[in-house]
Amino acid sequence: MSAALFDAFLGTQEMDAVFDDGAVLAAMLRFEAALAHAQARHGLVPERAARAIAAACNAPLYDVPALVQASRRAGSLAIPLVKELTRTVAAQDKEAAHFVHVGATSQDVIDTAMVLVTRDALALLDTGLDTLTGTLLALVERHVDTPILARTLMQPAQVTSFGLKVAGWTAPLLRSRVQLHAAGARALQLQLGGAVGTLSGMGGHGQAVARDMAGDLGLGCPDGAWHTQRDEWVRLGLEVAVLAGSLGKIAIDLALLAQGEIGEVAEPSGPGRGGSSAMPHKRNPVAAMVALAAAQRAPHRAAALLGAMGQQHERGLGNWQAELAEWPGLFIGTHGALAALNEALAALAVHPARMRANIDAQHGMVFAEALAGYLAGFIGKPAAHAMVEQFARDAVAQQRDLSAAGLAAVDGDLLLRGKVDRRTWHALFDPVTAAAPAAALARRQLQALRQLHHKDAA
Repeated sequence: MSAALFDAFLGTQEMDAVFDDGAVLAAMLRFEAALAHAQARHGLVPERAARAIAAACNAPLYDVPALVQASRRAGSLAIPLVKELTRTVAAQDKEAAHFVHVGATSQDVIDTAMVLVTRDALALLDTGLDTLTGTLLALVERHVDTPILARTLMQPAQVTSFGLKVAGWTAPLLRSRVQLHAAGARALQLQLGGAVGTLSGMGGHGQAVARDMAGDLGLGCPDGAWHTQRDEWVRLGLEVAVLAGSLGKIAIDLALLAQGEIGEVAEPSGPGRGGSSAMPHKRNPVAAMVALAAAQRAPHRAAALLGAMGQQHERGLGNWQAELAEWPGLFIGTHGALAALNEALAALAVHPARMRANIDAQHGMVFAEALAGYLAGFIGKPAAHAMVEQFARDAVAQQRDLSAAGLAAVDGDLLLRGKVDRRTWHALFDPVTAAAPAAALARRQLQALRQLHHKDAA
């Protein structure tokens, strides 16, 4: 059984293609072509040789599986690739073959290739985030005033607005988008240091070559090699892991709200989607499942990146290789979660009537704080709190609503009788009124979130 069998449906074909063996190989060859051209500009490589090297940097010319197999013996994919590139160049121009990979080292080509494909990976995440946050903002606007139970510690608590709940899903995604832009700007840099990071093999032209290469490849040019300085690179990976966690938060809320006995939202359904091999009635939240699976694995991948930071001296042994192995999975899983939630939320079924029914099923208990606040104006906060606690016990014992049990008790209370305004009392138990503060907050947040969304898109 292939190890990828259960990975396949947790990712996307688009992100798989970004980190495909052939894509990484092509990025490595882009490094070699850029290196030769930049060195030719500074007299380190004859112009004719640079053209011959660049012509040989054509991925279809190479047997990718054979190179991958050879890398197991060599300890690095760059070693067999440079060997094959040199052989390919020599077949056309023996003199040019002497100038392949001059002054660079294996980590230079592999790190730069990973930067190049990661730039493409970040673009996919950014596009998915733009779509998802746009969908969520429209959902906020539609349901600003829709009352829904707020739940704390997995229990009904008070009434909030579904729009505010969705705003709470959206804000972390917009913040992640900002952080990914910033972290990408810092981390997407050329790697070029030579054997020990000194560029000693380029005769004093190393930094000029690096600047030209960075410009040709559209990457940042660092002050020096970052072979074992992995801080900015790992920070980028950690931002992706945080995004996976935020997507997991949305997924768990969706799954809980879609439970049959709750029924406040539902993922889209259709032939072959979310069914069961045994139970024809099932409508499983498969998008939430995919996002939760990605969120479950992200912390372990993030921990692996952090654990690999203690790299020895100028070039690491084992830890850099571990980092490389973990990196693609973090992006693949996160993009899988993003794509799944985009599909689900684009056609999410929202059931306001069921939300209202679930509020009503609490028999007024979720309005207890508001009731205590009202009574505190007559008898003070401690006494009001204790009184409403007693109302709640009476309501449970008598199988009545809190409102009715409380009014009966107030009518028999000498201090409160005649002071309580019944219209105000009943308004305390109105879900729309109770949701009004949340709705007002959602409207304020919506404006700020839309501005951030437009800024991110720009």
